[in-house]
Amino acid sequence: MKSTFLMKPADVQKKWYIIDAEGKVLGRVAAQVATILRGKHRPTYTPNVDCGDNVIVINAEKAILTGNKLDSKFYYRHTGHIGGMKATSYRELMEKKPEQAIMLAVKGMLPKNSLGRKMLTNIRVYRGAEHGHEAQKPEVYNG
Repeated sequence: MKSTFLMKPADVQKKWYIIDAEGKVLGRVAAQVATILRGKHRPTYTPNVDCGDNVIVINAEKAILTGNKLDSKFYYRHTGHIGGMKATSYRELMEKKPEQAIMLAVKGMLPKNSLGRKMLTNIRVYRGAEHGHEAQKPEVYNG
């Protein structure tokens, strides 16, 4: 009888992928990125090991939100003071910081523990098509 394969952190070989968000729905791009960051696209996926790859997301400002979400969906944060709740519409967020909109969507799809926080360091999001990671030889992800 075969035993279950468990990957060890020393055995992980990380690759770099590029995902172009131009004309794609924000949530679908985020789900694809979260899958790559967790390593679920690999046959050697192990839940308790960071076996995912590194992801570069380009053209973040050209991602779209369907329906009326630009005006009806809000990003909330709290300053820490009484009555310090701040709300930002996604229209304003996509105009000022589209990178943060994608990061927040991906963060919500990763585990809420130290492993999820470690996985979130493997993503780079850029507003335009330019990125400075040619030395890592990234591949275009089509999955």
